[in-house]
Amino acid sequence: MTNNQLTNQAQIEGLLFISGDEGITLGDLAKITGFMKPAIRKLLSDLAQRYQADPHCALVLLKSDETYRLATKQALAPVIKHYFEVPLTVPLTTALLETLAIVAYRQPITRLEIDDIRGVQSSGSLQKLMVRGLIDTKGRLDAPGRPFLYVTTTNFLDYFGLTSLDDLPPLPAESELAPDQVSGDLFLTALQSREKRQEDK
Repeated sequence: MTNNQLTNQAQIEGLLFISGDEGITLGDLAKITGFMKPAIRKLLSDLAQRYQADPHCALVLLKSDETYRLATKQALAPVIKHYFEVPLTVPLTTALLETLAIVAYRQPITRLEIDDIRGVQSSGSLQKLMVRGLIDTKGRLDAPGRPFLYVTTTNFLDYFGLTSLDDLPPLPAESELAPDQVSGDLFLTALQSREKRQEDK
């Protein structure tokens, strides 16, 4: 299905989904889609009503100033909480480790910057890492949309046996890297080299 075959509402819904917890502003929706703001407001209103009216839908549309974001309905809070608690005994997946490594080396960093490095959407990984206490937010970037800035925590240091961030294995110098080499794998490999040294000891 091409963009031309997608409904206007589907395009707005897709942008809301990929914007994650930070949401997306009315202005950015207009800039990306080319739709007029009154038309976008109508589409957003229709979406909100559809979510609210459908008992089988888990979503709700939240608005703060001119920023909109998707969230789960309050009634789902117990099962959502359980979802995040259950994986706590499961080792970190490659996706979580990759996201964590990028935060560790580039903090403070926004979700969009992480997405750009990884090439995929990282909202879910960031949420799981926050639940595990390995990362946290530290203010917002002074830029359109005011995105959260993510940093590692003392739990991160304990998890990898570090006394400070200065103990992180060094990355190759930026001047030695081609643009296509700055990916999630680069940060993950560096972070995992610390784990390997710990195992060797």
